[in-house]
This record gives sequence, structure tokens and C-alpha cells, in this order.
Amino acid sequence: MGYRVVVAGATGNVGREMLNILAEREFPVEEIAALASRKSLGTEVSFGDKTLTTKDLDTFDFTGWDIALFAVGSDATKIYAPKAAAAGCVVIDNSSLYRYDSQVPLIVPEVNADAIEGYKAKNIIANPNCSTAQMVVALKPLHDRARIKRVVVSTYQSVSGAGKAGIDELWNQTKGIYVPGQEVEPSKFTKQIAFNVIPHIDSFMEDGSTKEEWKMVAETKKILDPKVKVTATCVRVPVFVGHSEAINIEFEDFLDEEEARDILREAPGVLVVDKREAGGYITPVECVGDYATYISRIRQDSTLDNGLNLWCVSDNLRKGAALNAVQIAEVLGNRCLKKG
Repeated sequence: MGYRVVVAGATGNVGREMLNILAEREFPVEEIAALASRKSLGTEVSFGDKTLTTKDLDTFDFTGWDIALFAVGSDATKIYAPKAAAAGCVVIDNSSLYRYDSQVPLIVPEVNADAIEGYKAKNIIANPNCSTAQMVVALKPLHDRARIKRVVVSTYQSVSGAGKAGIDELWNQTKGIYVPGQEVEPSKFTKQIAFNVIPHIDSFMEDGSTKEEWKMVAETKKILDPKVKVTATCVRVPVFVGHSEAINIEFEDFLDEEEARDILREAPGVLVVDKREAGGYITPVECVGDYATYISRIRQDSTLDNGLNLWCVSDNLRKGAALNAVQIAEVLGNRCLKKG
């Protein structure tokens, strides 16, 4: 006996990936429903070798369904997630709406799977920001060994993090630069994204940081350790899929780069590709479609007593969103719901 699973936002980039990953990982599904807004109603989406026709999120009855994976944004989640939760369906939400709610667990299974029991307070579990998810997967095993004091991270985030509109703008803008008369002005992004980088993701806050940078700070503290200090600079780059991060870590105790490399090689969800030669590292193009968080360029920071630098790359539509949500569903099933 398997689970009755709902994917809300099934026609979007993340929703489609959720369906793909549920099928790839052979999640024990007894029945599955793909939901969308009315403008996408009737759109067909793939689930393994099956084709699903989307149903109306607005009128869907969640009664009798076990798990709902939400990829519909905060505004829609605010309306429909409580309805699903009240009907007894556990919501795993990909938006930012519940991430900072003390009664809602924020989970990366490789890091804090034990927090899953907290879902019972509201019948809701939060999925973290894509840039946070891959970073804490890398930080957790190192933190267990040497205790992290401070993290300085600079991100290089792909346009798929801004949805289909972001992908389309990069594609059309790039073409337009070479075709006179087909130039495309910035719309989704604040400046030209083609052949450019933009140090601005989400809205600005009073202290000069952006909401994306604040998310990385707040979520790392909630998932990993509230004592860890984090400062972030988040940058949008002209890459279609795959977020990259340059991470500088200060530890309480000394951690040799060789030991760090060995620790990361054994860590769940991590693959180390770190050769000190041309091409001996992973770039976003190579991580697309993979489950892993890739780590390269591991080296001591000679400006700190207990410092390390590393390069972290992952498919943001997978580990940063859809994969992590499905992994949460797997933990929920194995530890709490116990069906299938």
C-alpha cells in the first residue's frame, strides 16, 4: 500500500521536476494528482511512463490524500496549504512562506532529518531556499568535526531560480544581442542578464542586504546551528541551471584540508571532485540532472587560524528544490506515516 500524493504547481519548472524525481526514486505512490492554476488547467505533464492531466488547485479536495508537494509560490500557498493541512494531508512547501515559522520544521534530510517530528504542529514542512540547501549539505559534516564559527558565502545563481520567465529572458536576450531589431530589454531582471552578472536577488532590505541573502543567514541558523554566523552576497549569473557558491569557513578548531576532503567524500549527498589541474573541478553545466552537491577547490585559508575555502555546485531545480522535497517525503514516510 502506497501513498496518495499531490503535486501542486505541476506545470512549473519545480513541479515537473518533483514528478520526475518521484518516479525516478520509485517513491511508493498509490495514486497521484497534478494540480495547477486555472490558466494551466488541462495541461498534460509526465510522471514516469504515465501522462497526467492537471486538475484545478482551487477546487481540489485534499481529504484522503497523504502528502502534498507545493511549488506554487507564497501567495497561493498561503491560501491552499492550510486547507490541505486541515484535511489531514501533510504539506511539503517549496515557497518561503513557512520557513521561519517556529512551529514548522525546515528540513534538509542530510542535515536535520530528526526535525521531521515537528510537522505535527501544523501538518506542514518547509523546504529551504535553493542556495541554502546545497550549502548546508556541505557544511554539516565539517561542522560536526570542527564546529563552524563563521561562513562567508558568495553565490553564482542560475536564472532558473527565477522560474521560466528567467530562463526565457536569458535565452531571448542572448539571441537578441546578435540579431539587430530583436533586442530584449530587462523585464524579469533589473538589468541585462545576458553576458552580465547582477548582484541583486529578491528585494532590498533596510540594512542593504537583499532578501535572498537574509534567507541564507536565517535558514542556515535554523537548519544547522543558531550559533553559526553567516554573511552572504547573492549574484544572478547567465547560467540556465545550476547554482554555484564560493564558501569561506572559519572553524573553532583546526581542520586540515586533507581531512576535510576525506570527511566530505564520506558525507551523504556530497560528491568531491577536487583535482588541482585544469578541469579538476565541477561547473554548473556538469551538475545538471544530478542529485549530488558537488564540492571542489578545497583548500586552507592562510589568512585565518582555522579557515577553509571550497567551491560548491548543485542543480538548483533538484537538490535546491524538487529533490529535497521528495527526500523530505521519504523521511516523512519512513519515520512517521509508515505506509508503503
